[in-house]
Amino acid sequence: MKAKHIAYITMALVITLTSACKKALDLDQKGVYNTDNYFRNEADAVNAITGIYSLLEGEDYISHAETTFDIASDDYWRSGDHSEDEAIENLTYDASNAQVRYSWKWKYETVNRSTNCIINIAKITNITDAIKKRSMGEAYFFRAFGYWRLMVIYGEVPIITNEDYLTQNFNVPKSSVEEVRKQIEADLKQAVDMLPESYTAADRGRVSKGTALGLLTKLYMYWEKFPEAIAAGQQVITNPNYALAANYQDNFTRANENSKEILFAVQAVQNVIQNDYTIYYIPRAWGGYGFSQPLQGLADEFEANDPRKAATLLSVGDQMDLGDGNGLTTFTADLSETGYSFRKYAVFNTVGDGGGPDHTYAVPLMRSADIYLLVAEAQIRTQGAGAGDALINQVRRRASAALPPVSGAGMTQLIHERRVELAGEGERHQDLMRWDKAQIVDIAAIYNLPVSKAPLDRNKTINFIRPKHYYYPIPQEEIDKSKGVLVQNPNF
Repeated sequence: MKAKHIAYITMALVITLTSACKKALDLDQKGVYNTDNYFRNEADAVNAITGIYSLLEGEDYISHAETTFDIASDDYWRSGDHSEDEAIENLTYDASNAQVRYSWKWKYETVNRSTNCIINIAKITNITDAIKKRSMGEAYFFRAFGYWRLMVIYGEVPIITNEDYLTQNFNVPKSSVEEVRKQIEADLKQAVDMLPESYTAADRGRVSKGTALGLLTKLYMYWEKFPEAIAAGQQVITNPNYALAANYQDNFTRANENSKEILFAVQAVQNVIQNDYTIYYIPRAWGGYGFSQPLQGLADEFEANDPRKAATLLSVGDQMDLGDGNGLTTFTADLSETGYSFRKYAVFNTVGDGGGPDHTYAVPLMRSADIYLLVAEAQIRTQGAGAGDALINQVRRRASAALPPVSGAGMTQLIHERRVELAGEGERHQDLMRWDKAQIVDIAAIYNLPVSKAPLDRNKTINFIRPKHYYYPIPQEEIDKSKGVLVQNPNF
């Protein structure tokens, strides 16, 4: 959402002071809000929904901690000096790991705020039907999104029902992965029915019907419900409101606020230094942290004439305008241990980037291209090689007319296309794990290839243990707080 939409619902407490005669005044407090008296009108509903969007910018949630769960992949090296990140990359983490712990509470805060809105916005009468319906749809989507991230990361997790919320019963046991998937599916179907297909500029950045259908497609793919994935995904890829951007790199510049391809994003009017997504990827010498440095294996994956490589990676000798008034700055070998950095997130407030005081940078969380390739995968896995050619070729043609079309593509070609199209967007590790479960790839062998490791780590061995590493452990502090209600995931 744009900055003007990003705000927390502040609970103000007015303290009544004693009178001049030192006698306490017996007055009602003013400006004290709770669930019973807050939801009065349309403005309250919109502000409550805005409070859910605001969570996306949290450094300990989507903005950084959540993306750490992809560093185990063969696409990039963690870099940085965080021991918790090193443990996740090396698959040596345990239930006390800080990154495992950080975003648990924010996922449930997403569920909590969404459920609050679902229960209470339905009761508001002083609101237009359109805003009420949209707001309810947004709340259903975000509750599904919170459970989606919980399920993908931890597997079996507690489901907090509306009744649990009303009775403040938050200490409940885990539900099965199947039950969590059904909860996500039910909420997304509600969101699909309630959300508009698109928005005017004033509401740019809100989740749409296409956002909900895109996440539903992803859910069905992880569930291996391929016909359902195709049906949901087709509603995205055949709708002109969610068309692919004309140029691949248009999704990663400040001008991308107008991109129809971006189904879900974090948007804010801000300088690069305020954006955790960009600052974590930018080299330290350029004002960032230099984390998540791309590996040689990812660089090698791009075909020789694929412009997505230059749009995705900064290589030695490349030049960037850092917006410092010094013109172009050269990317040199000393800026990265691996020889690469992510260009797609190196966004500076420059005219060339489409920058300016009123321009938004939308950090993509889900793009239509992802859905094109998921539908292509579902077609291949149900109908055989070649069934996904048309969709794969649409993605390739958008990248460059010089890329040769695929013909008779099977999973090898599909896996390649997802890797180069979505590099650095948090999909690779989860993709490899679901393909490993289906015995399509050998994730343990992939992670031990020399090009899957940073140069200084080439001699280490990565021990991927099945089924232990398919999910992360429940944070130990949550187990402790539950007093035995929560049970740890197997093998931790």
